[in-house]
Amino acid sequence: MADDTEDVELDFAADEQERARGSTVMRHPLASFFHLFFRVVAIVAYLLCDWIGKNFASCFVLIITLLSFDFWSVKNVTGRLLVGLRWWNQIDEDGRSLWVFEAKKTSRGNNTGTEAEERIFWLGLIVCPLIWTFFFFNSLFLLKIKWLSLVVASISLQVANLYGYLRCKAVGQDGQPPDSRSFTGQHLLQRVSEGLSC
Repeated sequence: MADDTEDVELDFAADEQERARGSTVMRHPLASFFHLFFRVVAIVAYLLCDWIGKNFASCFVLIITLLSFDFWSVKNVTGRLLVGLRWWNQIDEDGRSLWVFEAKKTSRGNNTGTEAEERIFWLGLIVCPLIWTFFFFNSLFLLKIKWLSLVVASISLQVANLYGYLRCKAVGQDGQPPDSRSFTGQHLLQRVSEGLSC
Protein backbone atom coordinates (compact mmCIF):
# COMPACT_ATOMS: atom_id res chain seq x y z
CA MET A 1 0.00 0.00 0.00
CA ALA A 2 1.40 3.39 -0.99
CA ASP A 3 1.90 6.13 1.56
CA ASP A 4 0.11 9.44 0.77
CA THR A 5 3.32 11.38 1.34
CA GLU A 6 5.26 9.29 -1.17
CA ASP A 7 6.35 11.12 -4.34
CA VAL A 8 4.63 10.00 -7.51
CA GLU A 9 6.47 10.19 -10.80
CA LEU A 10 4.50 11.93 -13.51
CA ASP A 11 5.25 11.00 -17.10
CA PHE A 12 4.74 14.23 -19.07
CA ALA A 13 6.79 12.92 -22.00
CA ALA A 14 4.22 10.22 -22.73
CA ASP A 15 1.44 12.84 -22.81
CA GLU A 16 3.47 15.00 -25.21
CA GLN A 17 4.19 12.01 -27.46
CA GLU A 18 0.49 11.07 -27.51
CA ARG A 19 -0.50 14.66 -28.35
CA ALA A 20 2.12 14.86 -31.13
CA ARG A 21 1.05 11.51 -32.57
CA GLY A 22 -2.62 12.61 -32.47
CA SER A 23 -1.88 15.82 -34.36
CA THR A 24 0.02 14.12 -37.19
CA VAL A 25 -2.20 11.09 -37.78
CA MET A 26 -5.13 11.90 -40.02
CA ARG A 27 -8.51 10.68 -38.85
CA HIS A 28 -10.22 11.52 -42.14
CA PRO A 29 -7.69 11.13 -44.98
CA LEU A 30 -10.36 10.74 -47.67
CA ALA A 31 -12.15 13.90 -46.56
CA SER A 32 -8.82 15.76 -46.50
CA PHE A 33 -8.06 14.54 -50.01
CA PHE A 34 -11.42 15.59 -51.46
CA HIS A 35 -11.29 18.91 -49.62
CA LEU A 36 -8.40 19.88 -51.89
CA PHE A 37 -8.96 17.62 -54.92
CA PHE A 38 -11.86 19.36 -56.69
CA ARG A 39 -10.57 22.87 -56.11
CA VAL A 40 -7.00 22.10 -57.21
CA VAL A 41 -8.20 20.21 -60.29
CA ALA A 42 -10.44 23.18 -61.16
CA ILE A 43 -7.48 25.56 -60.94
CA VAL A 44 -5.31 23.26 -63.06
CA ALA A 45 -8.14 22.87 -65.60
CA TYR A 46 -8.51 26.66 -65.78
CA LEU A 47 -4.80 27.08 -66.46
CA LEU A 48 -4.77 24.36 -69.10
CA CYS A 49 -8.00 25.51 -70.76
CA ASP A 50 -6.83 29.10 -70.83
CA TRP A 51 -3.51 28.24 -72.44
CA ILE A 52 -4.28 25.13 -74.49
CA GLY A 53 -8.04 24.75 -74.87
CA LYS A 54 -9.92 26.36 -77.70
CA ASN A 55 -13.47 25.39 -76.65
CA PHE A 56 -14.56 27.81 -73.95
CA ALA A 57 -17.97 26.18 -73.36
CA SER A 58 -16.55 22.79 -72.45
CA CYS A 59 -13.93 24.38 -70.20
CA PHE A 60 -16.62 26.47 -68.50
CA VAL A 61 -18.83 23.44 -67.85
CA LEU A 62 -15.90 21.34 -66.60
CA ILE A 63 -14.62 23.99 -64.17
CA ILE A 64 -18.06 24.93 -62.82
CA THR A 65 -18.88 21.24 -62.35
CA LEU A 66 -15.64 20.68 -60.44
CA LEU A 67 -16.25 23.73 -58.26
CA SER A 68 -19.85 22.65 -57.64
CA PHE A 69 -18.58 19.26 -56.44
CA ASP A 70 -16.08 21.14 -54.30
CA PHE A 71 -18.77 23.41 -52.86
CA TRP A 72 -20.99 20.46 -51.96
CA SER A 73 -18.21 18.32 -50.49
CA VAL A 74 -16.74 21.15 -48.42
CA LYS A 75 -20.11 22.41 -47.20
CA ASN A 76 -21.67 19.04 -46.42
CA VAL A 77 -18.77 16.71 -45.60
CA THR A 78 -15.29 18.09 -44.98
CA GLY A 79 -16.32 21.06 -42.83
CA ARG A 80 -18.20 18.78 -40.49
CA LEU A 81 -15.53 16.07 -40.35
CA LEU A 82 -12.33 18.13 -40.33
CA VAL A 83 -13.26 21.11 -38.14
CA GLY A 84 -16.69 20.33 -36.70
CA LEU A 85 -18.44 23.24 -38.43
CA ARG A 86 -21.53 23.30 -40.63
CA TRP A 87 -23.92 25.83 -42.10
CA TRP A 88 -27.07 25.79 -44.16
CA ASN A 89 -30.07 27.81 -45.23
CA GLN A 90 -33.64 26.97 -44.36
CA ILE A 91 -36.98 28.58 -45.16
CA ASP A 92 -39.37 29.06 -42.24
CA GLU A 93 -43.19 28.91 -42.35
CA ASP A 94 -43.41 32.61 -43.22
CA GLY A 95 -41.18 32.14 -46.27
CA ARG A 96 -38.19 33.92 -44.74
CA SER A 97 -34.73 32.63 -45.44
CA LEU A 98 -32.81 31.75 -42.28
CA TRP A 99 -29.09 31.03 -42.23
CA VAL A 100 -27.94 28.57 -39.58
CA PHE A 101 -24.30 28.41 -38.48
CA GLU A 102 -23.15 25.68 -36.09
CA ALA A 103 -19.92 24.77 -34.38
CA LYS A 104 -19.43 21.44 -32.65
CA LYS A 105 -18.35 21.74 -29.05
CA THR A 106 -14.74 20.61 -28.82
CA SER A 107 -13.92 17.95 -26.29
CA ARG A 108 -11.13 15.49 -25.82
CA GLY A 109 -11.57 12.45 -28.04
CA ASN A 110 -14.20 14.00 -30.30
CA ASN A 111 -14.62 12.89 -33.89
CA THR A 112 -13.42 16.09 -35.59
CA GLY A 113 -10.13 16.21 -37.43
CA THR A 114 -6.63 16.61 -36.11
CA GLU A 115 -4.56 19.80 -36.11
CA ALA A 116 -3.04 18.83 -39.46
CA GLU A 117 -6.49 18.31 -40.97
CA GLU A 118 -7.67 21.61 -39.54
CA ARG A 119 -4.70 23.37 -41.16
CA ILE A 120 -5.45 21.66 -44.49
CA PHE A 121 -9.08 22.74 -44.23
CA TRP A 122 -8.40 26.42 -43.50
CA LEU A 123 -5.48 26.75 -45.93
CA GLY A 124 -7.53 25.23 -48.73
CA LEU A 125 -10.49 27.40 -47.85
CA ILE A 126 -8.44 30.62 -47.85
CA VAL A 127 -5.71 30.10 -50.47
CA CYS A 128 -7.92 28.94 -53.34
CA PRO A 129 -10.17 32.05 -53.37
CA LEU A 130 -6.99 34.13 -53.37
CA ILE A 131 -5.79 32.25 -56.45
CA TRP A 132 -9.16 32.84 -58.16
CA THR A 133 -8.90 36.52 -57.24
CA PHE A 134 -5.52 36.64 -58.97
CA PHE A 135 -7.17 35.03 -62.02
CA PHE A 136 -9.89 37.70 -61.83
CA PHE A 137 -7.43 40.58 -62.06
CA ASN A 138 -5.45 38.74 -64.73
CA SER A 139 -8.58 38.28 -66.86
CA LEU A 140 -9.65 41.86 -66.20
CA PHE A 141 -6.35 43.44 -67.23
CA LEU A 142 -5.96 41.17 -70.26
CA LEU A 143 -9.60 41.90 -71.23
CA LYS A 144 -10.59 38.23 -71.36
CA ILE A 145 -14.26 38.96 -70.78
CA LYS A 146 -15.58 35.42 -71.30
CA TRP A 147 -12.98 34.03 -68.86
CA LEU A 148 -13.90 36.81 -66.45
CA SER A 149 -17.43 35.41 -66.16
CA LEU A 150 -16.01 31.99 -65.28
CA VAL A 151 -13.68 33.46 -62.67
CA VAL A 152 -16.49 35.49 -61.05
CA ALA A 153 -18.62 32.34 -60.78
CA SER A 154 -15.64 30.48 -59.30
CA ILE A 155 -14.94 33.20 -56.75
CA SER A 156 -18.62 33.22 -55.78
CA LEU A 157 -18.63 29.50 -55.00
CA GLN A 158 -15.34 29.64 -53.10
CA VAL A 159 -16.12 32.77 -51.08
CA ALA A 160 -19.60 31.49 -50.12
CA ASN A 161 -18.02 28.53 -48.32
CA LEU A 162 -15.33 30.71 -46.77
CA TYR A 163 -17.92 33.17 -45.45
CA GLY A 164 -20.12 30.39 -44.10
CA TYR A 165 -17.27 28.74 -42.22
CA LEU A 166 -15.97 32.03 -40.83
CA ARG A 167 -19.45 32.65 -39.45
CA CYS A 168 -19.50 29.13 -38.01
CA LYS A 169 -16.16 29.72 -36.34
CA ALA A 170 -17.50 32.96 -34.85
CA VAL A 171 -20.44 31.00 -33.45
CA GLY A 172 -18.03 28.51 -31.88
CA GLN A 173 -15.93 31.22 -30.25
CA ASP A 174 -18.84 33.32 -28.99
CA GLY A 175 -21.08 30.47 -27.93
CA GLN A 176 -24.05 32.23 -29.54
CA PRO A 177 -24.84 32.97 -33.16
CA PRO A 178 -24.26 36.45 -34.55
CA ASP A 179 -27.30 38.26 -35.91
CA SER A 180 -27.95 36.65 -39.28
CA ARG A 181 -29.28 39.90 -40.77
CA SER A 182 -26.18 41.95 -40.03
CA PHE A 183 -23.03 42.13 -42.05
CA THR A 184 -19.81 40.88 -40.54
CA GLY A 185 -18.39 44.39 -40.48
CA GLN A 186 -21.37 45.71 -38.56
CA HIS A 187 -21.02 42.81 -36.12
CA LEU A 188 -17.37 43.60 -35.57
CA LEU A 189 -18.07 47.32 -35.15
CA GLN A 190 -20.76 46.48 -32.62
CA ARG A 191 -18.24 44.41 -30.64
CA VAL A 192 -15.69 47.21 -30.71
CA SER A 193 -18.22 49.78 -29.52
CA GLU A 194 -19.34 47.45 -26.70
CA GLY A 195 -15.71 47.02 -25.67
CA LEU A 196 -15.14 50.79 -25.60
CA SER A 197 -18.24 51.48 -23.53
CA CYS A 198 -17.12 49.14 -20.74
